[in-house]
Amino acid sequence: MNDTHVTVVGNVVDSPRRVSLENGAVTNFRLASTARRFDPQTQEFVDAGTFWVDVECWNDLSGNVSGSVSKGDPVIVQGTLTTHSWESENGRRSTPRIRAAVVGHNLARGVGVFRRSRSARPAEPVPAPAHPGDEELVRGRDYEAGPETLHSVDTADLATEPAHT
Repeated sequence: MNDTHVTVVGNVVDSPRRVSLENGAVTNFRLASTARRFDPQTQEFVDAGTFWVDVECWNDLSGNVSGSVSKGDPVIVQGTLTTHSWESENGRRSTPRIRAAVVGHNLARGVGVFRRSRSARPAEPVPAPAHPGDEELVRGRDYEAGPETLHSVDTADLATEPAHT
């Protein structure tokens, strides 16, 4: 099958709506993704066009999204792109839709706190360390503590990225 897999970064533009159906639950929301480019002539960022897309999340993802995502949140959505078509009084209409496999908050825009859902497995110890003297690591907790793991940001490294033409 030739599914079109996409990843879209944008903002949730309406409150997610969850509906329970016979074959599971679905949560829907609308996403807006506006491209931004740096204009070297004006030395400013400028908005390009906005891509509007409906997102549908099924079953476990549905519950997690409805409990975690709100209008205005910056998110990253990965899934399969389809076209939803219908008849209206003005004729045939269509809109793009993503059947999401993954939805997450965009941590480039804020800080998140992750809490496993009840169905997730608890963290398990990983196999013995490869090098003697290494402490035992726990999956999901690696590098949590230790001064060498987190470094402060040097603002000199945050140069403006030019637009690609």
